[in-house]
Amino acid sequence: MAIITISRGSYSRGKEVAEKVAQRLGYECISRETILEASQLSHIPEIKLIRAIHDAPSILDRFTYHKEQYITYIQDALLRHVRKDNVVYHGLAGHFLLTGISHVLKVRIISDMDDRVKLEMEREGISKKEAMKVLSKDDEQRRKWSKYLYGIDTKDPSLYDLVIHVKKMTVDDAVDTICHAAGLKSFTTTPESQKAMDDLHLACEVKAQIIHLKPDMKVQADDGKILVEAKVHHSKEQDLVTKIREIAENIPGVKEVHVQTEWPAPYY
Repeated sequence: MAIITISRGSYSRGKEVAEKVAQRLGYECISRETILEASQLSHIPEIKLIRAIHDAPSILDRFTYHKEQYITYIQDALLRHVRKDNVVYHGLAGHFLLTGISHVLKVRIISDMDDRVKLEMEREGISKKEAMKVLSKDDEQRRKWSKYLYGIDTKDPSLYDLVIHVKKMTVDDAVDTICHAAGLKSFTTTPESQKAMDDLHLACEVKAQIIHLKPDMKVQADDGKILVEAKVHHSKEQDLVTKIREIAENIPGVKEVHVQTEWPAPYY
């Protein structure tokens, strides 16, 4: 039993690989479903959530934290699916949103730009120049997104357990390789890895419920014990702590709530 995330650029055959892997293993295959579910749970329009997880951050994002807030909703929806294992996720940012879970097999599918351009031209009915421009912009947006939120580049091979170049290795070869890797002991769910998953899910669920109070809060969970860290002025501290506890203590699975506050760094 495992969870497989497939990271891919546009028109790199990653979707096709993901669907065939899921069919072969009898796993659930999800992508856009998490965005739709997050939209329904948070009442945020789907297009805003898509842009949050795709577009590079704007100057405004650095002050409003809207991108972080929307991504929390998406992560919460994704974790609701993958907690039960046997899932292939080929949506955006799976390798980021499931960090720290040992039974997650992280795969990156790449292909030559010429092949991607050809597919883009065929499917969208555009010129080679236009296709190249679209793909290059898309790749750059994703790179800036990961740099801003996580300080890493999506192209960094160390982020993945497998990097597969679909060229000489065919789609079916890629499927064979991924299915074999998913069956390795290294990606078997253990009591420890399941606890890590449950803790991550509970922390994310709590954060999704309280993030509107202060978007830059950090939330951790350990066997039902919640730790919330927030930077807040003393004048607002008690009100924030009270609201956090009122919400978090009513979430199923939460046993204790601890809130640590500190003054924000002075701005000059």
